[in-house]
Amino acid sequence: MKKDIHPADYRPVVFKDLASGAEFLIGSTIATTETTKFEGKEYPKVTVEISSKSHPFYTGEERTLDKAGRVERFKQRAAKKK
Repeated sequence: MKKDIHPADYRPVVFKDLASGAEFLIGSTIATTETTKFEGKEYPKVTVEISSKSHPFYTGEERTLDKAGRVERFKQRAAKKK
């Protein structure tokens, strides 16, 4: 890898998939205040809703996601406007 081409805040970060529970250690500059232990070391942590471990394109499974009742909230807003 070439030296001095990455930003100063580039470091290993753990990305946790909410749908499957999978964790990935990837280099990133994303800002986060959460931390987690991964393979015995402490790393910054970012939570994602979906990744290659849970996305239907990669898993071949059909899955529906309804985070925190989005459909119900939409129906309530639509009913209020009528």
